Amino acid sequence: MNTQISPGATAPSPPLLDFANITVMRGDKKVLDTLSLTVGAGEHLAILGPNGAGKSSLIRTITRECYPLAHPDRRFLIMGKEVWEVGALRSMLGIVSNELQFTFTREFTGREAVLSGFFSSVGLFRHEVTAAMEEQTDEILGFLEIEHLADRSMREMSSGEGRRFLIGRALVHDPVALILDEPTNSMDLHALHHFRSTLQKIARSGTGVIMVTHNLHDIIPEISRVVLMKEGRICGDGPKDEVLTDNVIGGLFDVPVRIREEGGWYYASGY
Repeated sequence: MNTQISPGATAPSPPLLDFANITVMRGDKKVLDTLSLTVGAGEHLAILGPNGAGKSSLIRTITRECYPLAHPDRRFLIMGKEVWEVGALRSMLGIVSNELQFTFTREFTGREAVLSGFFSSVGLFRHEVTAAMEEQTDEILGFLEIEHLADRSMREMSSGEGRRFLIGRALVHDPVALILDEPTNSMDLHALHHFRSTLQKIARSGTGVIMVTHNLHDIIPEISRVVLMKEGRICGDGPKDEVLTDNVIGGLFDVPVRIREEGGWYYASGY
């Protein structure tokens, strides 16, 4: 049956990610094993699993640092395309990771770190910064409520402060999604509070948020879907209230656990 689109109507956007039967090897180790995942454009999603589950390998596959094995049943589409220029792809997917933060712990300011996003560089060097870039950076610093820290060296910032500037760097290209890899490592309660508020603000602004974590408390209330990973496979996928249960999470982490929900946030205890 043919489907017709009426004049003036727009075709639906392709999924942000459309993967089927993706297998990735690192040396002799299979880090992703026939993984299938579809993520809609603008969807807020958490990918939850223990250390070694393959979560970071999945991110490296999305950003083309790793490549899946060729297979006739494989599907590997990002925004409807399989072939991408890597720089263009990474500018459309704002990636923030612990590795990136380590790279940016240097003697340049938070403002310079955000501006460097326009050039995909670590610092500004001899890049020509335009007035439009300065204006957009000011807007991002205000949106993230970090303008008061803009002149501080990245080396002198706390983990939480530095992470917020890296989010600002990722936002300069107005990405379709922000992908965060274990974002709250090394954060104290004060930093965690501000970081959570930042992510909620971004999610409400319309940018998709993909949270990759092993911590339940990273999952902001705006995230409605949780995907579970273990041993390179997806072992669960569904609405948050159906996935984040005692039995399911206890099985994922192989510990007895009690899950409680408070105002849209989920916490684990009893382990």
